[in-house]
Amino acid sequence: MLSISVVALIWLVSLRTFSTALDPTLEGTWRDWKATHGKEYVQEEEESFRRAVWEQNLQMIQDHNKEADLGKYTYWLGMNHFGDLTNEELDKRLHCLLSDVDKVTKGNRITFKSSDDPDIPDQIDWRTKGGVTKVKDQGECGSCWSFSATGALEGMHFKKMGKLVSLSEQNLIDCSEENYGCDGGIMELAFETVRKQGGINSEKSYPYDGVDRQSCRYDPDESITRCNSFGQIMENDEKGLQEAVAKIGPVSVGIDARSSKFHFYKSGKVPEGSHC
Repeated sequence: MLSISVVALIWLVSLRTFSTALDPTLEGTWRDWKATHGKEYVQEEEESFRRAVWEQNLQMIQDHNKEADLGKYTYWLGMNHFGDLTNEELDKRLHCLLSDVDKVTKGNRITFKSSDDPDIPDQIDWRTKGGVTKVKDQGECGSCWSFSATGALEGMHFKKMGKLVSLSEQNLIDCSEENYGCDGGIMELAFETVRKQGGINSEKSYPYDGVDRQSCRYDPDESITRCNSFGQIMENDEKGLQEAVAKIGPVSVGIDARSSKFHFYKSGKVPEGSHC
């Protein structure tokens, strides 16, 4: 009971701290933002807290964009559905990639090495070629690893069959036993799951609900594509990454999304080593 009381006290102090100086001129903007993103709060204290967090994030976005307009930054920020979440809450939600690659069966993982091919294009956009599905949302579940894995598999299936099919992240969350569902995972183990079970279902037949580790409902009769093997690009091998994207297709990657500025990225180019 003591620990619960302490947590409740900390939460109450946080509410009071954040709700003391709300800007009344932002009332309309706040209402519009809530309506746009379907935000509802049960208690008045919670709404005051979320409003204060949102105002702080909005101020940070505006300050950054003013400096970007003056040339200090090469990218701009914008308010989105993360606006009422603290940086700590977003870190917990988005920090979903693990590093336990040693659990992967090395016999099924190929190391991709760049060649001396002079004909590798400077740029290629698989979206314009029809090889990338629409943007998806992992919601409250730390399942980014599953979305990264399906993105690469969707691209491979498109290249082979000429048809883009959205694949099931929930299939991986439920069936990839060595990953940790909504508590994180790695793409290599997701590919290994697809290899072992002989395929992966579509998002349509096995829809996403963002709920952690339900019973595996993979249906081999509804399988869309298989994964016989998978490759890994060497660390810091940008030429290898460029060649893999050009010759093989969309590549499964993970990035560090823990920066508050990355959470609200809108446009422009983020310099290497800055915020991601």
